Amino acid sequence: MNSIDLAFTSALQQSQLIRDRAISPLELTELYLERIQRLDPQVNSFFHVAAETARHDAQAKTEQLAQTADTSQLPPFFGVPTAIKDLNAVEKMPFSYGVVAQKANIATYDDGVVARMKQAGFILLGKTATSELGSMPFTEAPGFPPTRNPWNLDYTPGGSSGGAAAAIAAGFCSVAQGSDAGGSIRGPAFCCGLVGLKPSRGRISHAPGGDVSGIATNGPLGRTVADVAALLDVMSGYVTGDPYWLPNPETLFLEAMRQPLPQLRVAVSMEAPPIGMATEICQQPIRKVVGQLEAMGHVLEPGCPDFGALVEPFIQVWQAGVAAAGVPPQILSPINCWIAAQVKTTAEYIQAVRQLQFVSRQIVGFFENYDVLLLPVYLHPVIRVGEWADLSSEETFEKVIQWVAPCPPFNASGLPAISIPVGFDPNGLPLGVQLVGKPASEAKLLALAAQIEAANPWSQNRPAIANS
Repeated sequence: MNSIDLAFTSALQQSQLIRDRAISPLELTELYLERIQRLDPQVNSFFHVAAETARHDAQAKTEQLAQTADTSQLPPFFGVPTAIKDLNAVEKMPFSYGVVAQKANIATYDDGVVARMKQAGFILLGKTATSELGSMPFTEAPGFPPTRNPWNLDYTPGGSSGGAAAAIAAGFCSVAQGSDAGGSIRGPAFCCGLVGLKPSRGRISHAPGGDVSGIATNGPLGRTVADVAALLDVMSGYVTGDPYWLPNPETLFLEAMRQPLPQLRVAVSMEAPPIGMATEICQQPIRKVVGQLEAMGHVLEPGCPDFGALVEPFIQVWQAGVAAAGVPPQILSPINCWIAAQVKTTAEYIQAVRQLQFVSRQIVGFFENYDVLLLPVYLHPVIRVGEWADLSSEETFEKVIQWVAPCPPFNASGLPAISIPVGFDPNGLPLGVQLVGKPASEAKLLALAAQIEAANPWSQNRPAIANS
């Protein structure tokens, strides 16, 4: 296997190669660090590359491998390199939250999800780029170079997990951690041709902190459904003191994903009512998947909840999240200053959360009649880097709402949702679809995503830069 093929091998296969002693953790880590050093100046997917720390960990794991007689006892991703989004703390690594004035801050602890990934045997290559405070669906934090889409460097990889998605798409790691409070995993997956899962509320702990509104969650990004399922197995689980949580499933998600599915009832929508209809280009992959699912024996019919009563309260909660970050306004970008300035009273914030919960009950109720909802990830294709840079903050915010509208309702309702790549637009950029499931139904959602993946083989596709 040549180095490029190895860089694009799935994380599960890389783990097996290490167990088979066909490759060492140090060799795999050096491969990725060389690619990052050579190619990332064009992509800017990393805020911080922890080369020395990664090499030290990889060397230690290589020595451990040599001394291990039964490699089946090793952690599931022993020696596999990955990366952490810079909205999460990694002990002894920079922790900027996408704020350039904070890029020298060093974390003194690991977030819970990071600790779980370390326990699973991952080697951390560094911190991936994010939008400032994670507030925007493009990764152009002021003071940092803009992160670019490996499929076409003139375009964004999305946000706020844009760095994580770009790193995977460019072949700098096989899987990565992201987070999603309004589409920040699913959007970058859509933009970069990846599988991205926003788990159910309570599936993954926010330890040692929390999420007051309940709209945000960590989650996995990868090139295959199987990798995403296996990473979800690693990330999931209760941590003492979590304000809400789901019990661990009896069967691992990776195993459940591979089980046969019964006939499912699938609702299909080309729009996010009342915001609007997806463009024709973004409707095409949905039509394609509809035909494939019907051929598989699933029952499909038009249907979608109305998200109208959700829009304003979600915006208020989104704005409050920016204001609550505790970053002085004078060091923030104009749009985040403007967003924070829109925040009203504490009472109005609580009323907005209550309204979110009220409307979310109606959205969840929709799934009493359906197993899955198939709809767009975003309402139009990927935008260019800096495309909205000359707009006012108000105009940019409106553009964002009109683009990402199919995603936030499922942050509000806490439902699991996954983005799957199925084709390309005329600019050579990926297109995909979004699947949303019942509460705590990640296993069924992943199994259906695997069926779609099998009908639309994707992981062999690589952007031109990745083959360098």
